[in-house]
Amino acid sequence: MSVVLPFFYGFLAAFIGVFPPGLINMTAAKVGITDGRKRALMFILGATIVVYLQTYISVLFAQYINQHAEVVVLFREIGLGIFIALTIYFLFFAKSPNLKKQEQLQLKSKRSRFFMGMLISALNFFPTLYYAFVSITLASYNLFSFTTTSVNSLVAGIVIGSFTVFYFYVLFFERLKSKTEFLIRNMNKMIGIITGIISIITLINILKYYF
Repeated sequence: MSVVLPFFYGFLAAFIGVFPPGLINMTAAKVGITDGRKRALMFILGATIVVYLQTYISVLFAQYINQHAEVVVLFREIGLGIFIALTIYFLFFAKSPNLKKQEQLQLKSKRSRFFMGMLISALNFFPTLYYAFVSITLASYNLFSFTTTSVNSLVAGIVIGSFTVFYFYVLFFERLKSKTEFLIRNMNKMIGIITGIISIITLINILKYYF
């Protein structure tokens, strides 16, 4: 019971938190469209490794973060700066891939996509806060305890749940091959809009803390 339930809660929390269009899953879809499923899988693996590290750290320090609101605000302020920069980049500077160079895009290495996944996942501070909140909430209802077994089970559920959603996005967009040209030309704007929305939400939360 101490293994199954935390795993289930972790998988469910990851599914709820990751399923809405976000920077990682939309970028995974973009890589799948432009570079193919294998390179998208490498991107997802890189992103998932960072998710594992972020999740493990967030669960271990959940109690501390919950007792020190200033730590949460610091993470939000750092994240706000990063997402504002990403929003500006994707909306105004990022160029859409040239469909005529599709074959050249296919030559990009799997290793580069793996590290790209790690980088983009590392820029996203929200899993740290989100899964800390999830673990604290579960513990408050006696559905989770901060034992080694429960923590490892919860983290495993979150990692597998995140991987499942990321790969779902790759498969889903792959099926929309008739819409590939539209998706490629507008993917940067879609990602920019997502990061812009995240920036606004983060700013509102920061203002609420100070005022």
